Amino acid sequence: MFISFEGTEGVGKTTLIRKIYDYLELQGQQVVLTREPGGTPMAEQIRSLLLSVNHEESMAHDTELLLMYAARAQHLQQVIVPALTAGKTILCDRFTDASFAYQCAGRGLSKEKLQLLNSDFVSHMPNITFWLDAPTELGMSRARERGALDRFEQEKATFFEKVRSGYHELWEQQGERIKRLDATQSPKQVFQQAIAYLN
Repeated sequence: MFISFEGTEGVGKTTLIRKIYDYLELQGQQVVLTREPGGTPMAEQIRSLLLSVNHEESMAHDTELLLMYAARAQHLQQVIVPALTAGKTILCDRFTDASFAYQCAGRGLSKEKLQLLNSDFVSHMPNITFWLDAPTELGMSRARERGALDRFEQEKATFFEKVRSGYHELWEQQGERIKRLDATQSPKQVFQQAIAYLN
């Protein structure tokens, strides 16, 4: 099974992923924990480029999108496809839905660009996607509590409102795959919501 986790900054994805990882391992499953952008040494280098706040020039939106997909192509070939072929369960922090929410809804890039990249480079889609949804300000305050903010976390609230709207649009369109979790609840309650969908 291929499970992805989505949401804006500070909604608790990392906590939920760890809880589900432990839960599935106790059931005897072989579980691969990974993330996007990243997941391989080369893709992690691309992640550093994407998240850095120290660039001498501003990153063009198209550059951001293409870097995301360069990392994703490497991630799919090196981690996701081999793990699924071996019968393992993938837990991935973000996948293609994040590109729609951040680069299309957030940055204003066309859906056609994303569809073209998906058709050419994305061979597998998640079986289920957990969208952790919480008000933008709540997530931003949690992110600030973690310490220094990366390039995305430094965006304004209006950007994250657009991102959240993008996730909502995906959820309305693909409710069979995408499951909305109320991320304003406690980590235990969010975990229980997610497990109810898996059982």
